[in-house]
Amino acid sequence: MKRVYLLLVVLAVAAGLALLALAVAEHKGYVLFAYQGFRYESSLWAFLALLAVVWLAFYLLRLLLRLLVTSGGLVNPWSRLHGRRRVRLAREQGFLDLAEGRWAHALRHLRRAAEGEEQPLAYYLGAARAAQQLGQEQDSEQLLEQALTRQPQAELAIALTHAELQVARGQTEAALETLQAMNERHPHHALVLRQLQQLYVQRGDWSALLGLLPELRKSKVLADAQLAELERQAWCGRLADASRADEDGGQDALAALAQAWQQLSAAHRQEPELLAVYAERLRVLGAEPEAEELLHAALKRSYDSRLVRLYGLLRGRDPARQLQAAEGWLKQHPSDPGLLLTLGRLCLQCQLWGKAKEYFETSLVFQRHPETCAELARLLARLGETEQSNRLFQEGLGLLDQRLNNLPLPAPGISR
Repeated sequence: MKRVYLLLVVLAVAAGLALLALAVAEHKGYVLFAYQGFRYESSLWAFLALLAVVWLAFYLLRLLLRLLVTSGGLVNPWSRLHGRRRVRLAREQGFLDLAEGRWAHALRHLRRAAEGEEQPLAYYLGAARAAQQLGQEQDSEQLLEQALTRQPQAELAIALTHAELQVARGQTEAALETLQAMNERHPHHALVLRQLQQLYVQRGDWSALLGLLPELRKSKVLADAQLAELERQAWCGRLADASRADEDGGQDALAALAQAWQQLSAAHRQEPELLAVYAERLRVLGAEPEAEELLHAALKRSYDSRLVRLYGLLRGRDPARQLQAAEGWLKQHPSDPGLLLTLGRLCLQCQLWGKAKEYFETSLVFQRHPETCAELARLLARLGETEQSNRLFQEGLGLLDQRLNNLPLPAPGISR
């Protein structure tokens, strides 16, 4: 049926063309245009054909102009639509380059994407990071300024990135100013507080970190276990700083250390890690009797291997009492190598050479530790057992060697 209709249409068109041809042949018509010196004349049908050609040419020209303005790049690679396509490609490629460490390409692509986007923040921040990696610090700063100009409402995000880049450059003082300003404008903000905390730890600014802890705890930036560990770290650093209040040590440093210790809560003053730091700083400043009494009382409350090991390095007012106390702990902890090492050292303080040797040897049975090897080797050398002493010194060095990094060393016999 469709073929019949198609045949009828073709016949109708053919008939129409035939009639048109007869009309043209019988009635050519005449057209004349005359104006001053201009004269145009033709048949009617030729004139109508000219008008059709002119109309067709105008239509094609208009179509071409529309293609030039709206094409997707096939006709005009600089058109608006193609420009968006270039921005999209630059955006995608820029982030890929940034992730894969192609800094120069990332900088170029992300900068192009930022210039073509209405919300360019992410592209400016990525470009600033790429410029930083290339060592172009001035370009990095300019990109952040442009981001702030284009999106002033994103001040906090830009400042956080700025502080991060400043820290990477080693400009910790400038980064601290940036973060403190943001903390004033955006109090209790989790990322600002976290970056401040990390910066205080990096700078060893323990007093400032202790001052920040209540805000960290209130804002729940860190888990309770992390906060507790951070607080211990801060107090350990604070005690160490206080003991260096006077470069030459002496009463000023001791007073500052004691004052810092009193600032701790009662619970913190019983924590083994903080006790060990405080006792060690007292020992360094020459207050060994005070350190010994402190550890003796702590160990009576609760036994701790770290404190026991340090106890053996302290010379209290009565070494015999120290030895008696340590031997009392041995009944409960007979296989603690640190306690046996401490007992050997306390026996040396009491000049009990044979007993010290036995304790050191027993300690080595439970743990081959370089300190114990060195203590026993030194004692044996004085007792005239040179060969055994040398073997223990060599063993102690070997144990220490296992803790050293595997660095290149010259071959035997090479002097330089």
